[in-house]
Amino acid sequence: MALLFLPFVFSFLFITPQPINSQSPKMNPNDLNALLKIKNTLTEIPTSPSSPPFFSTWNFSAAAADPCTSFAGVTCSATTSRVTILTLGTGLSDSPILAGTLSPAIAELTELTQLILFSGIVTGPIPTQIGFLKNLRVISLTNNRLTGEIPVQISHLPNLHTLDLSRNHLSGSIPNELAGLSQLKVLVLSYNKLTGQLPGKLPAQLLHLDLTGNFFSGTLPPQFPASLRYLSLSNNQMWGPVSGLESSTELTYVDLSMNRFSGSIPGPLFRPGITSIFLQRNNLSGRVPRTPSWMYGVGSTVDLSHNFLTGELTASLIGVETLFLNNNKLTGSIPEGYVESVMDGSMKTLYLQHNYITGFPLEVGSVLPDAAAVCLSYNCMAAPPLGMTACPASAGDLLSRPPYQCSALKEP
Repeated sequence: MALLFLPFVFSFLFITPQPINSQSPKMNPNDLNALLKIKNTLTEIPTSPSSPPFFSTWNFSAAAADPCTSFAGVTCSATTSRVTILTLGTGLSDSPILAGTLSPAIAELTELTQLILFSGIVTGPIPTQIGFLKNLRVISLTNNRLTGEIPVQISHLPNLHTLDLSRNHLSGSIPNELAGLSQLKVLVLSYNKLTGQLPGKLPAQLLHLDLTGNFFSGTLPPQFPASLRYLSLSNNQMWGPVSGLESSTELTYVDLSMNRFSGSIPGPLFRPGITSIFLQRNNLSGRVPRTPSWMYGVGSTVDLSHNFLTGELTASLIGVETLFLNNNKLTGSIPEGYVESVMDGSMKTLYLQHNYITGFPLEVGSVLPDAAAVCLSYNCMAAPPLGMTACPASAGDLLSRPPYQCSALKEP
């Protein structure tokens, strides 16, 4: 949901926490005091005049109802009355957003299993004291303005399953110590200001790794976890060969786009099970791998555009639903299987513009399915059979390459 950022600076009045009368509430008094400290380092910015403040239910008076059942965003254990889940904010578009900082008092909620902070403008560092919460399984502090480095103390959380710190202003590198988190399955650090190389070793049971939109550099690690299913390193500053993915046999989604990777595309990357491959806008060269084609399935996407791929297109990508091969140096005629896939509706998008292709075996008078989008402009065909109607605006308005460009291209 869209987050409303207000163009002015807020000043916060932090109240010194007062001792809580422990006789009335059923919640553990230490947890209740911790919640008061947490509340006093946060403030609410209304986004709608009709939306009630998030903290309106956080009544600390002695006569108030049981905080375990009345405090918004708080879940307690039924047996111990200790706070086990703390959700700050609602995430709804018309609800107030939170500003301020995260209090180190979070560490006093020693039975906490989930810590969730919804979108807001919370600033400052992630408290290092978070490493004392040995029962934590989920940390989700997304879409705020948190700064500083990822606390190495997070590596002290033996039960951590999900760590999502995306869309903040975090800097520094990924602590190598995170590799020791044996239960970590989901690591999302996208859209921060993280730098350095990726750790040489990642958590062994990792399923989901998203580091999109940072400033990581260097080459890929020598090996990724065998369990990995989702990998996105898009929009960073990484270079070198596309390697280290051979042992990750469970991969279904790979996005290495908008980096500086070079060399050839490894054939094993195209294998059954993978439905999405994004390698666009790199410096990749060589041929499209000659691997057996298979049924990629509904929703499958392969984007190899804006590279330096050469040679004739192989049959390995027949059946991909959305295929981008534009802005390369491909030559020769397109295999008939691609045309057949477009005609039978299994391939809905085929972009081949800005190559050196000499033929597209479509029978004269053939009509493409209404859902098909095929672009062949700016190739070495004197009269591309489909014109420009399905081409994006970025393809330009030239139907064919000038003849001198086609005669100058020599097969490597």
